Amino acid sequence: MPGLPLQSVPVTHSPFLIGRLGHAGNHLELEDERISRRCAAILKGHGGYRLEDRGSRTGVFLNGKRVTSKILHDGDTITFGIDDGYSVRFRSSTGTATIHGMLSRMAGIHAANGSHPNSGMSKLNLLLEATSLLHSHLPVDSVLASMLDHAITITKADRGMLLEADINGKLKPRLARDSSGQSLPLESISPSQAVLDQALEQQTGVVLGDPELHAADLKSEKKVVHIHPHSFIATPLYALSDDDAAETASPCCELLGAIYLDSRHPAAFSELVRHIFDALAVEAASILENARHMMREHERRLMEHELGLARAIQQALLPKGRREYPYLTVTGINHPCIEVGGDYFDFFPIGENRTAVLIADVSGHGLGAALLTTMLQGALSGMTTNADPVHVFNQINQFLCEHSEVGHYATMFFSLLDRDGTLHYIKAAHPSPLLLRGGKVTELYTDGSFPVGLLAEATFTAEKVQLEPGDTLVLFSDGVTEAEDPEEKQFGVPSLCELLAGHEDTPLEELEHIILDSVDCHCRGAAQADDITVLLARYHAPSA
Repeated sequence: MPGLPLQSVPVTHSPFLIGRLGHAGNHLELEDERISRRCAAILKGHGGYRLEDRGSRTGVFLNGKRVTSKILHDGDTITFGIDDGYSVRFRSSTGTATIHGMLSRMAGIHAANGSHPNSGMSKLNLLLEATSLLHSHLPVDSVLASMLDHAITITKADRGMLLEADINGKLKPRLARDSSGQSLPLESISPSQAVLDQALEQQTGVVLGDPELHAADLKSEKKVVHIHPHSFIATPLYALSDDDAAETASPCCELLGAIYLDSRHPAAFSELVRHIFDALAVEAASILENARHMMREHERRLMEHELGLARAIQQALLPKGRREYPYLTVTGINHPCIEVGGDYFDFFPIGENRTAVLIADVSGHGLGAALLTTMLQGALSGMTTNADPVHVFNQINQFLCEHSEVGHYATMFFSLLDRDGTLHYIKAAHPSPLLLRGGKVTELYTDGSFPVGLLAEATFTAEKVQLEPGDTLVLFSDGVTEAEDPEEKQFGVPSLCELLAGHEDTPLEELEHIILDSVDCHCRGAAQADDITVLLARYHAPSA
């Protein structure tokens, strides 16, 4: 608070209560009538400290942001929503508060022992050096190896091991070192399972020194390094949970690993050594957690990069812009709802007098659906003049059903338009295209059918309709008609029919924009839940 001297107050209780001066029970009393009698508390868990709002009228703020419950990190600033009010700087248990708490004891040890390298002050210097190293920019394994070396030196252990938890929470050795700073083969140490189990059960550091208690452990230990330990120390490493709903950071925290040390000397690890060891372990947990975050961030960016490439490839395979044939004008557009989608459309000539026009919608989204669209596109685009589309469809259906582990099927509309206007088509449960003729809009069909790849017993047949010059076919995916507004009302086929009526002479690119803009207006900012694809084909009188 302005005008008052800086003070340092150790967090000695949990909950550590903060409130207005003059009210019994507060561990930190603030002389300001604007502050509530009980405004905040700091709670200590196995993994760290948490700040809680205990009913402050003006709110509790962490680094300028109002909170109700939040994990505290070293250097965080706590304020109370009052101009020119108190500002409290938090120092974690591995920072000023804990080190100051141990300093007086270490100073006494130092006075008794002089400057002996094993004195408390020497241990403190080693801890500070290790803490500084842990926040360096060296490779993670180098930092962790140095941390393990410092832990062995501080505790006067003979050897140590860093274990890391796998995705199932099982501890696996990652590093092993001896007292001379040399790496040991991981198989040379069989950690005492009893001390590890007890540390994990209690979620705190554990010191055990009774060799009889661990006879079973010692019998199974491999003697590659000939040490018969009599003292054991282990502590689990936990990630500090940042879930505001959690009360503390203890049982719900993610297990990152454990540090294990042992020594030939009975009762080698004192209580003071254990406290220093625990402080160092918290820093080691921080490094492991940061390393995991960095790895996950790297994987996320790599996945985003791969999805970006997949989207670029998928879009590159689709036809671009308007295509003119002697008897047909066609154009299409596709908007995936995520990076890659399950919709696709295509049009391509088959000989001089026939053009294929098709649209498909694969179930699901993402890479799996995108892979299937690419497979379908490859299978159909290679169709030759003499190929029977019905036979091709039945073959594709059988192939997908025989490989049901693919887990996807597709609705499709495939058509072949001849120069004379005859349209042969195969429907596979896809929404019926709309036929715009003379200002009126009708559906090509209303009866149902089966998707490709859903039922092995399904068979597909071809039907035909005669187009007249000026007719326009409007093909679309259900992402158009099932687009929802904030009230979850769908755009619908009737709205699309009403929109298209009277646009028989509208250029196809303009008509395409009209459809997309109308869908967008209908949604009013609601998130796109499905891929949107539109394909327009207009038949002309065949040229001479």
